[in-house]
Amino acid sequence: MSKTLVSIALWALGGWLLGAWLGAATGWAFFALGLLLMILVSGLQLSRIARWVRAIDEPPPPSVGPWDEILAPIYRKLKQNRLDLQDRTRSFHRALLAAEALPDGALTLDPHKALQWCNQTAASHLGLDLERDRGHSILNIVRAPEFARYAGQETWDRPLILHLGHGGAARTLSLHLAPYGVGQFLMVTRDITQIERLENTRKDFVANVSHELRTPLTVLSGFVETLQDLPGDALTGEQRRHYLDLMAQQTRNMQALVSDLLTLSSLESTPNQEGGPVPVAALVRTALAQAQALSGGRHTFDARLDETLRIRGQDTELASAIGNLLTNAVRYTPPGGSITVLWEPAPDGGAACRVRDTGIGIDPADIPRLTERFFRADRGRSRATGGTGLGLAIAKHVVMRHDATLDIRSTPGEGSVFSILFPAARVCPPAGPAAPARDAAGPAARAA
Repeated sequence: MSKTLVSIALWALGGWLLGAWLGAATGWAFFALGLLLMILVSGLQLSRIARWVRAIDEPPPPSVGPWDEILAPIYRKLKQNRLDLQDRTRSFHRALLAAEALPDGALTLDPHKALQWCNQTAASHLGLDLERDRGHSILNIVRAPEFARYAGQETWDRPLILHLGHGGAARTLSLHLAPYGVGQFLMVTRDITQIERLENTRKDFVANVSHELRTPLTVLSGFVETLQDLPGDALTGEQRRHYLDLMAQQTRNMQALVSDLLTLSSLESTPNQEGGPVPVAALVRTALAQAQALSGGRHTFDARLDETLRIRGQDTELASAIGNLLTNAVRYTPPGGSITVLWEPAPDGGAACRVRDTGIGIDPADIPRLTERFFRADRGRSRATGGTGLGLAIAKHVVMRHDATLDIRSTPGEGSVFSILFPAARVCPPAGPAAPARDAAGPAARAA
């Protein structure tokens, strides 16, 4: 602005001097012409400034006379503001990305508790669609009376545990509201379905272990009290042996239960190791001999084993899983039935260990629960044969640690097939020329 005032003053002074020299009329004419030229130059400069304003992100036009002093600081300020805005935009996007990466759900609500924003986790938890549900009250989205009562409180000291859905789609969420800013609300959601299931499993496990141990302990306690109260000559030698045999049987039941519990604990707590080549055929033969001893000649056994087929794994764990499957088949197959064991390549390049029996079969509704701890499809038969209810749970853990799957197929009254299916990645290349599969059980097994 100072340059403009100086320019006008110089034009006025020049016109006055020119008028004094040429005469008043001619001097004032030149003065007017000079002012007109100055106005035209200023108009051209203003036109260039106007074009710059329409594209203000570009640097201001050069040589616009006295306007340079005005436009330069404006442009610097605009540039600084633009840089600040870019920094804040980047910070905002980083915050959004961080919110999206949270393992918990997050929602922001306005003073009327209408949805403003949510991350993908919250959308998954509550079935939200941000484009569709933005601006709608959260009370209309989460339709649960307990949530309405919770949201209507003045303060929220603790989260709300909300159960949504039914059956296999059931989900348990922890919801916590918190005020922030001016009249704004933040709601954090957490899926605690698995935590709740694990807690229920833990409670059931403790209850089941207590129940399983109570029975043999009660029997032992009763016999001990009886022997303590009776005179020394009150029992015959045969009666005393009978009592001691029953006590020994209950002791063996407790030892088997504790052994299975320790096996499960070891499988769950030790790190998973791939192991070396395991000759599964040899493990099957050993487990088959134990199953024949348990059968006591009541069943017919058949084994068809590929001697060259090996997998990478832990031999002790695999022996436990196969032994449990065979023991289970013996317990649930009536006398005169047959049990067949197959160890063979699978069509997908993997390997399969199958235990087929002609037993009582399993109700289809019970199959999904067979690998639960202490679950028994037939409690009476399992207890009569000394089962702990943990065999299939152990087999499932071993199978999972070997990247395999446990497939169970059964028809009530016709029998069952339990298959451990190993992936191709676990199969070892053959060590030598392939040998034909043979009857590993031998004539003695067929005659059993």
